Amino acid sequence: MIVSLSSVAPMGPTQLAAQDHGKRVASVFEMEEEGFSLFHGSEIPPEHTENPPLKRKKGPAPKMLGNEVCSVCGDKASGFHYNVLSCEGCKGFFRRSVIKGAQYVCKNGGKCEMDMYMRRKCQECRLRKCQEAGMREQCVLSEEQIQLKKLKKQEDDQARTVVLRPNPPSPPNTPHKLTSEQLGMIEKLVAAQQQCNQRSFTDRLKVTPWPQAPDPHNREARQQRFAHFTELAIISVQEIVDFAKQLPGFLELTREDQIALLKTSTIEVMLLETSRRYNPETESITFLKDLSYNRDDFAKAGLQFEFINPIFEFSKGMNDLQLNDAEYALLIAINIFSADRPNVQDQSLVERLQHTYVEALHSYICIHRPNDHLMFPRMLMKLVSLRTLSSVHSEQVFALRLQDKKLPPLLSEIWDVHE
Repeated sequence: MIVSLSSVAPMGPTQLAAQDHGKRVASVFEMEEEGFSLFHGSEIPPEHTENPPLKRKKGPAPKMLGNEVCSVCGDKASGFHYNVLSCEGCKGFFRRSVIKGAQYVCKNGGKCEMDMYMRRKCQECRLRKCQEAGMREQCVLSEEQIQLKKLKKQEDDQARTVVLRPNPPSPPNTPHKLTSEQLGMIEKLVAAQQQCNQRSFTDRLKVTPWPQAPDPHNREARQQRFAHFTELAIISVQEIVDFAKQLPGFLELTREDQIALLKTSTIEVMLLETSRRYNPETESITFLKDLSYNRDDFAKAGLQFEFINPIFEFSKGMNDLQLNDAEYALLIAINIFSADRPNVQDQSLVERLQHTYVEALHSYICIHRPNDHLMFPRMLMKLVSLRTLSSVHSEQVFALRLQDKKLPPLLSEIWDVHE
């Protein structure tokens, strides 16, 4: 059984960008082999107006005639957004303001007349006009919930498809059994993962301390938080490379195929590892044993909620599956050996290697979860969700570049960020 995800999930810019694998990409490995040290050297909702927001009747939006104007700024309207006839600019402005919990200050005492010119000059009055026109914050939140529901429905539908897909018939009532080779492989994966995690713990002292500045907008503190997160990401990348090199079959691949697989799977493996560290009680993610972060901490480091929220929702969904170390290790191996990655030359070898891990995971689940027939396809469909998250991650990296936040060389290399 070959797990090809390209037919069920769009590939993001990260996967499509990997075109140049010369000396530049080889440095991902060379940094480690030459002993290169990589460490040298709350959302606040806008205030509501006293008048309750206008509610549009439920049902399909009225047909556009083409001459409608935005209720906020007077520009050409593109449709009904968040309950109000508005333009694309005001729609995006309202969404960003609500998601980020933005607070603006008017230089004119909140008395600006809003039009196409003033909308760029005064954000406070523009936001107030959005609210007065009837834009509703609940609509922004419900859109994100709808997106998550669609993703979950996609997973469930695909899971049932995998279950219903005909497989080679097996003898009736034959109990599933792991071969001695499979047992040895699983033990090796779990041991390798624990070894890589333990090695990462020793790098904790090299990480820039998380600043305790009370002002979340303090520029120096934000830079320190960003450095803190990027250094944690570097440790995670090194851990993934170490683990991949210990996967049976990985070193059989050419150096070019090893790099191609790692470049496009690293962020997805990082997200899988992140989900292992999710604490549902505190809704936080723990790195290096006791460094815990919630959604607001991610935002304080400069990340966008458009990226933060899907990470936490994915982590929550993975936590609900209650996977053990062996299941996580096998799922990560299956993710790494994806033959449909860009620039993979020997796809048949990658497929054969992946098939080994897919078979082992299927047998393992049948033995340890005999009554849950959807668990195996549900786990595989999490890899589809990772492709979507990888695309969102590419957008986040692009947004960071627009903010002049420069990534360390290794992260720029692995995520194909061209300065």
